[in-house]
Amino acid sequence: MHPAPLAVMDYVGPAIGALVFVAAMSLVAEPTRRRLNAIILAGASGVYLSGGFGPWELIYPVIGTVIGFRALQSYRWIGVGWLIHAAWDIAHHLWGNPIWPFMPSSAFGCMVFDSLIAVWFLAGAPSLLRRPFAEVRAARA
Repeated sequence: MHPAPLAVMDYVGPAIGALVFVAAMSLVAEPTRRRLNAIILAGASGVYLSGGFGPWELIYPVIGTVIGFRALQSYRWIGVGWLIHAAWDIAHHLWGNPIWPFMPSSAFGCMVFDSLIAVWFLAGAPSLLRRPFAEVRAARA
């Protein structure tokens, strides 16, 4: 299987999606933000089951589960997990099946998205937006 041809939107769309994801997650309070993203990361490890690599598909969910567990306490592990997922995306783009059968470049787009959010997590997942009413809630506590 040959990789799907790529267009500009195969880069731009996932990059915009990553920015929206980071902005939305910036509004989630700690420690919920870290824990929620660790769960999302662990769940994403099952995306490629039946992705065209046969029994080899079962290795990544095992690795993803371990990393997801470690990620409950560390943004660094969340970032590492998304980078590993991005590498799996590249393998599927080049040799496996796309995530979405109707969009042949979907694994590539996933790699762009995953790589960009991984950078944010490796930087400690700083809030890019202020949570509305955060000062009011803090004052009431």
